[in-house]
Amino acid sequence: MKKTLKLLSILLITIALLFSTIPSVPAAPDTSVSNVVNYSTDVIYQIVTDRFLDGNPSNNPTGDLYDPTHTSLKKYFGGDWQGIINKINDGYLTGMGITAIWISQPVENIYAVLPDSTFGRSTSYHGYWARDFKKTNPFFGSFTDFQNLIATAHAHNIKVIIDFAPNHTSPASETDPTYGENGRLYDNGVLLGGYTNDTNGYFHHYGGTNFSSYEDGIYRNLFDLADLDQQNNTIDSYLKAAIKLWLDMGIDGIRMDAVKHMAFGWQKNFMDSILSYRPVFTFGEWYLGTNEVDPNNTYFANESGMNLLDFRFAQKVRQVFRDNTDTMYGLDSMIQSTAADYNFINDMVTFIDNHDMDRFYTGGSTRPVEQALAFTLTSRGVPAIYYGTEQYMTGNGDPYNRAMMTSFNTNTTAYNVIKKLAPLRKSNPAIAYGTQKQRWVNNDVYIYERQFGNNVALIAINRNLSTSYNITGLYTALPAGTYSDVLGGLLNGNSITVSSNGSVTSFTLAPGAVAVWQYVSTTNPPLIGHVGPTMTKAGQTITIDGRGFGTTAGQVLFGTTPATIVSWEDTEVKVKVPALTPGKYNITLKTASEVTSNSYNNINVLTGNQVCVRFVVNNATTVWGENVYLTGNVAELGNWDTSKAIGPMFNQVVYQYPTWYYDVGVPAGTTIEFKFIKKNGSTVTWEGGYNHVYTTPTSGTATVIVNWQN
Repeated sequence: MKKTLKLLSILLITIALLFSTIPSVPAAPDTSVSNVVNYSTDVIYQIVTDRFLDGNPSNNPTGDLYDPTHTSLKKYFGGDWQGIINKINDGYLTGMGITAIWISQPVENIYAVLPDSTFGRSTSYHGYWARDFKKTNPFFGSFTDFQNLIATAHAHNIKVIIDFAPNHTSPASETDPTYGENGRLYDNGVLLGGYTNDTNGYFHHYGGTNFSSYEDGIYRNLFDLADLDQQNNTIDSYLKAAIKLWLDMGIDGIRMDAVKHMAFGWQKNFMDSILSYRPVFTFGEWYLGTNEVDPNNTYFANESGMNLLDFRFAQKVRQVFRDNTDTMYGLDSMIQSTAADYNFINDMVTFIDNHDMDRFYTGGSTRPVEQALAFTLTSRGVPAIYYGTEQYMTGNGDPYNRAMMTSFNTNTTAYNVIKKLAPLRKSNPAIAYGTQKQRWVNNDVYIYERQFGNNVALIAINRNLSTSYNITGLYTALPAGTYSDVLGGLLNGNSITVSSNGSVTSFTLAPGAVAVWQYVSTTNPPLIGHVGPTMTKAGQTITIDGRGFGTTAGQVLFGTTPATIVSWEDTEVKVKVPALTPGKYNITLKTASEVTSNSYNNINVLTGNQVCVRFVVNNATTVWGENVYLTGNVAELGNWDTSKAIGPMFNQVVYQYPTWYYDVGVPAGTTIEFKFIKKNGSTVTWEGGYNHVYTTPTSGTATVIVNWQN
């Protein structure tokens, strides 16, 4: 008997050892930390670095810069990269299901303490008052600390996004060079120049913007911040070199600050330089107010090669769940209208609050926070959660919305809502890539479905905290069966039963309830869920993510032109962009068994490397309602198609009417032909004479000035 037990023990130990050596199944490529162009399967956690956790007190500021009591809200509190490392290592972030962190701008900021009428003294704790884009903020850590942060994050399958603010340096005064550090910009410790006596033209000097027009916001200072002139060759090359330094450090994404306040053409050329060097997911900040829809915002999202923070989403979610100034019909309308307007809706970064807004939670019931988080985590787009929202932090306006992290409690309901829903973005492609469809709605209840191939998620939310609703007549794409709530009743959700025709048995949705029901299929037709980057050039590699591609290489087509396959897996394919006539292309994939996928549209193939050229035309007089536009013989200028002409051009700040100007991204080292046109509604008037001819520079920036030809 003893011999039998001994043999059995040996057998069990052997089996245990065998299983312990079997490697874990790797994540599908589109869920991997190495895929830095696709964030559809990720959940971002935004951290104001100084306000999260002090992991290394030895790098804290001294004197008037620092407040160890955390009460002087515009001074440094001591949060640093080591603090973030600590919260990765102890499981706080991974336990919540976070797979990407967005941290404050990491560059060296000014050391001056500025007078503040409300708070007495004000510092650069937020990271937006840059001094040297090629050095670290020492109060956050050294380059070694930064690399440790990236290594730690990657070891825990977390991507790292940095904030980057190429619009400006620091607060400055035209007449008082002693104000703060007066906008001074350094290049790895060497002074380039300051705002006063700016003989090299590194900054704009047109005063502060009154936000009256798009043009005014671009070329005038944002508040008192020294506004960089990206059209200056030194600044252009400096900013491109600086972002490459951080890309070389291994960052996985960029959040671009204040994109509304920089010229579109320069930013498109800046994005091209990033995508040509090391493509990473990039999204910009273009603030929109409540119910604001801006065609310039939409154009930027569709044409710049950069994605955007989805303020239309955020503002509507706040109206519906926080302020009760709109209904679920308004929420559904926003989902439909943004899907129609934005070409790459699943790349828009969604959120409910951030460092530039009042915090979502205002006290009282926490259920609206939990519902808004659930909606964000299960809707289209890339969800971003502001640090402390899961701890129900409050605070109206800057800096009250940027207080020190109050707790790292893993038992809050909000934390556990995120914990349960965040992983769905990787496990269910309907959440990551699906189209969104309203299935049942009234003023208080919104039931919507996400579907991608055979994968389905159905979500129900009742925002009314005191009234239940009887749900009848609900249909779904879920297969027949009974489905339990993924949240496990955390938000008072229930199970449902689906019949063979897709009808859901009537049920009661409790007051304040949220329920998530899902089906994940093991078999799928070939479906493309994401392509990145969406702005590219011949010879560059793009990544195609989805399901059902098969394990044997098939074919990827740009229109009708096949691309060279770099790698092929069932959920991810990489290809080289073929030599094509520049323009917009629809991408399809054909499996080895000749099954064709859906079409992924509007991939922009550029003529070549981009530079920014300022086009100026003199003496272009117009009548009321008429504006001047630019067109030409390359795709970047619309290929002579007046509906794709660049503009309307500007005529108020850098140059004044009847001189018009516009900064445009155009192919480098190329002889181009162009003309100006006047548009008044559907009426188009061309200038006379021969085409203007100009050879663009091979790098840097340039200006070309011509006269309107009658």
